[in-house]
Amino acid sequence: MSSAPPAGPTPSGSNLIGVVGGGQLGRMLALAGIPLGFRFRFLEPASGCPACDLGEVIRADYHDAEALAAFGRGLLVVTYEFENVPAAALETLAAGVPVFPPPASLAIGQDRLREKEAFARLGIPTAEFRAVDDRLGLDAAIQAIGLPAVLKTRQLGYDGKGQRVLREPSEVGPAWEAMRGVPLLLEAFVKFRRELSVVCVRGAQGGVVHYPLGENVHQDGILRTTRAPAAGVSDRMKKDAEAIGTALLKDFGHVGVLAVELFDAEAGFLANEIAPRVHNSGHWTQDGAVTSQFENHIRAITGLPLGSPEVRGWSVMVNLVGDAPDPARIVGVPGAHLHLYGKKPRPGRKIGHVNLVAPSPEGLEMRLALLGEVLPLDRA
Repeated sequence: MSSAPPAGPTPSGSNLIGVVGGGQLGRMLALAGIPLGFRFRFLEPASGCPACDLGEVIRADYHDAEALAAFGRGLLVVTYEFENVPAAALETLAAGVPVFPPPASLAIGQDRLREKEAFARLGIPTAEFRAVDDRLGLDAAIQAIGLPAVLKTRQLGYDGKGQRVLREPSEVGPAWEAMRGVPLLLEAFVKFRRELSVVCVRGAQGGVVHYPLGENVHQDGILRTTRAPAAGVSDRMKKDAEAIGTALLKDFGHVGVLAVELFDAEAGFLANEIAPRVHNSGHWTQDGAVTSQFENHIRAITGLPLGSPEVRGWSVMVNLVGDAPDPARIVGVPGAHLHLYGKKPRPGRKIGHVNLVAPSPEGLEMRLALLGEVLPLDRA
């Protein structure tokens, strides 16, 4: 991988940005980019997607050659909103228009083994891991790593999907039967104090900015809250997290936002996963930072100067999962900012989030208590 600053988009007179995927992240990218003078086109197979009201939508499969050609025509730059985009589709688009983040970042971000190998190559600590291709390989990995351990699919896992925790030998067989048939990864089970994430951005000219570390809390594999800046972060922790993010950005030749999930363990940070895109744990930046992750992503991929990641106070992002909220009650809480995605509620589905901002940690706790009176935070 090269760390040389990548070239920015070739000036074409176009202000049209193509986004592969029309979900809530594509929606929020457009909401950040339209005030900067950009227009948006989305490539999305599903009807009624969250981004459908914010630009042209080409509704087609990501493998559709004619749709890819139509989508790429006249664009300034292409980006993507989630990892499960076929790499071949981005490579096809890259032949005619700049694609940021580059397809190389996507290829690593959508494969947990390649992520871990990249961490190891750069000297970034991780949990011990082994690739698993068959039952004998699983047995050998367990022999090497021991139990408890976590068996994961290498691809297509998110929000806790594609994972099984193995605590006892009796759990190995059922887990293998449930997950066999796809490439797998076995990781040592990590005892950690908390999960943190660093959201960082690299511009087209090579400049890098980092947002403060956020502390993440998950429930049933789904991110429920992110607090930022995270409490109890020392200067050394900040330096280490930013060094991890910068090393990955430069190694990948990445342009745009990159999020790195970190385990805060006794011996220091262990890198868990990356997201080569705007990330749920960075949603607080919409209202809690001078420049949101979404605006900075647009700035980066279009060659504009990056904006300040400085915080506006103390923030907590609360995901809304399943039930439809009462907007009037939520926005009545001081410092609360509601972001709905236009999705129909259903169990386990993220339909929006609330950003709560306060001028002090104590004020944030008071406002969070008020939010808890109108929103069941254990189900949010």
